[in-house]
Amino acid sequence: MLEKYDIEVDMAESAEQAIEYLKGNRPDAIFMDHLMPGMDGLQAVKAIKGNPQTAMIPIMMYTSQEGELYVGQARALGAMGVLPKQVRPVDVSKVLYELHLLPDRRELGEPALQPVEIDSGVAVERPPERRGAPNTAAVDWGRRIETAVKDQAVDIRRFIVASLDSFSTRIVGDMRNAMPIQAIDPIAPPPAPPKQPWGWVAGILGASLAAVAFAAAWVNTRNELSGARAELAGVKSSNAELQRSRLDLSAVVKDLTSALAAANANAQGSAPSAANSSASPSSRIELVPYGEIAFDRSRLEALRELLTKLEAQGFHGVVKITSSAGLFCLSGNATDGYAPAAATLLVSRCDLIGNPLDEALSGQQRQSLAFANLVAGVRQRTAGAITVAMESVGSGHPSTPYPARSDTLTAAEWNKAAAANNRVEFATESSSP
Repeated sequence: MLEKYDIEVDMAESAEQAIEYLKGNRPDAIFMDHLMPGMDGLQAVKAIKGNPQTAMIPIMMYTSQEGELYVGQARALGAMGVLPKQVRPVDVSKVLYELHLLPDRRELGEPALQPVEIDSGVAVERPPERRGAPNTAAVDWGRRIETAVKDQAVDIRRFIVASLDSFSTRIVGDMRNAMPIQAIDPIAPPPAPPKQPWGWVAGILGASLAAVAFAAAWVNTRNELSGARAELAGVKSSNAELQRSRLDLSAVVKDLTSALAAANANAQGSAPSAANSSASPSSRIELVPYGEIAFDRSRLEALRELLTKLEAQGFHGVVKITSSAGLFCLSGNATDGYAPAAATLLVSRCDLIGNPLDEALSGQQRQSLAFANLVAGVRQRTAGAITVAMESVGSGHPSTPYPARSDTLTAAEWNKAAAANNRVEFATESSSP
């Protein structure tokens, strides 16, 4: 991705190899992966920033992890910022501008000047076409190709006009030299025979060659433009398929959330009125979308609401938070990252069935900084009357069974069960009599 911006890139297979490389080289910037064999990315950043010879080199982390806790750790050690594994070209451009590795930033809006075309020697202003919100990369490439075609056409047109002017000047000169001079002296010798019109032939031949060259260049440019438009159409089709897959997965998650909420309501309604005081009615389940850490975002709000309610009731005891991971049907690879597969893709064609983000996180990394602050704050405010215990049980005990694998099983059916198993459960255990 960096080489597309004409940036020279050197690679290192490990953090130790990168540190050895920096002993004799000074790059303009370092893009550091997080998970590597041996020393990890955060340890490598600490070592590079601790060396006065390399401390001023800006470092961008490149990781699949998310959350304020990891970003805070990376910045505290000296990293300039964090890029996700599923990075977009526009994110790379933004980082390169921040690092001053690109000369200027091009505006992505409509140009202030109106395009002008030459029609029969008269400049005619052509209003810009109104379009919707196209893909940013597609618009940028389309404009570059159109600009290159117009520039090449103008250069060729100027060359042809200059050539024709030169040929016409030569033809006029040859014609003047070939005209007979009327003799005034009757004894003067007869005029010399007119010169052969080779200049005309050369001029016509040169004009023909220039026209052929212009036609060939125009056809070649048109072919390249057609190929670029076909490629852009393919990109738009892929984007549309990804959007449909995202909407399908969102609908599945919404249906599961509604079903779980209804089940919880029925379970609470059918519970006996003389319930034990240690079984709290505040127990609930929160689903975790793929790609998010368990103890963050909507789970943070759910915990804040639960703790506020318990403090108001004078609760004494433990709030147990248990996270479980779903095994998703994914597409992608370990280098560029994984994403949920398209809804219509067969499970047998999934690149991976698992949850690489959950498997790569340690216990401390499963919670955001705000989540950790909320847990510590309630313990301090209540003088230890309310404590929060967190546990991750992984994917070994799914609450919703996965469908039996078959040749016709789709990713949508499989990921529906995976989304139900990728969740966080809140439960309270009172220590009051």
